[in-house]
Amino acid sequence: MSSIDLLNKDLQQKWTFESPMKVQEEMIPAMLAGKDIVAESPTGSGKTLAYVLPMLHKLDGTRKATQGLIVAPSQELAMQIVEVIRTWIVGTDITVQQLIGGANMARQVEKLKKKPTIVVGTPGRLNELVRAGKLKLKDIETVVLDECDQLLSREYRVMVKSFIDGSKYGRQVVVVSATITDEIELVATRMMFEPMRLRIRPEDMVKVSKVQHLYMKIDERDKTEFLRKLSQTEGMRALAFVNNIDQVLMKETKLQYRNAPITTLHAEMKKEERKKSLDSFRKGDARILLSTDLAARGLDIDGLTHVIHVDVPRTIEQYLHRSGRTGRAGKDGTVLTLLSYRDERDYKRLIRELPNKAVQVVYYQGELVEGNANTLKKKGKK
Repeated sequence: MSSIDLLNKDLQQKWTFESPMKVQEEMIPAMLAGKDIVAESPTGSGKTLAYVLPMLHKLDGTRKATQGLIVAPSQELAMQIVEVIRTWIVGTDITVQQLIGGANMARQVEKLKKKPTIVVGTPGRLNELVRAGKLKLKDIETVVLDECDQLLSREYRVMVKSFIDGSKYGRQVVVVSATITDEIELVATRMMFEPMRLRIRPEDMVKVSKVQHLYMKIDERDKTEFLRKLSQTEGMRALAFVNNIDQVLMKETKLQYRNAPITTLHAEMKKEERKKSLDSFRKGDARILLSTDLAARGLDIDGLTHVIHVDVPRTIEQYLHRSGRTGRAGKDGTVLTLLSYRDERDYKRLIRELPNKAVQVVYYQGELVEGNANTLKKKGKK
């Protein structure tokens, strides 16, 4: 019997996929049984529906009380989760409201007066509304932390714990992420009751995607121009990561001057600016989306061909989380790291932990070709 058969008839009828993914098969029965869960599963493996569907099965839309809370680290991820929920609650009594920074707070307060069944929000805005007495936590039966490695970092930990502590006695707590460190798991389990631990590996997914890990040696000063060249490649759909906002802004100015089909995303952008940038990328007007980790957290973008580490990630978890944006749901992808001389030692330390060997490439006649500087010299002679 499939896990989908455990759900109510309405949800079963709306299910149109061929079969549940591994994380859904394991999480749905566990959530329906009321267990607290720590789930680690690759990006694109179906985590959102794995917790949304059992929530929709369990919560009572006819009861005027907020019963479900989903916390996400970024506005974009919160909005995506809300869109998923909205497609599944059509024709039911269940309602959902997003509570994110950058949106009109007075309007959100008005919506909360109608007691939405589920609220989805970012930590800062949720905290504001709780402290102002506008969001009541006492009836919340299920708390989900999506991208829990971010939400349980030191920056948000106390705030997020207060949401769990303020919710209903005996509430269910579910935390999910693509990568969960030992520290984050320890923090999570202290907020839970005998949690069940789920770990889905890439090879457990229905079709294992092939992801190439490449690196290219390049001077720091040449990285922006290389991104411009790469953005001219037909079929390119890349998410490019830098380590701080200053680098995004500096590169954005240079790329806009050259009319490159590249758009940006960072935490200082207004909600409307973020939406415009994402729409441009999703429609294909821009071929590369340049972003910081926080701004791109949890973004669900189909068909990414490449992830580009413009700056070398600081940790293996950061590398894997960024890289997990491509090669999703069985599709192949390429991860390219732009490696300046000063970062070589850090990068080599990082890739020792990768299951597959990273391959050095050079950029030759508009293509990434396996080899090094000597390869270019030989090709130049032909």
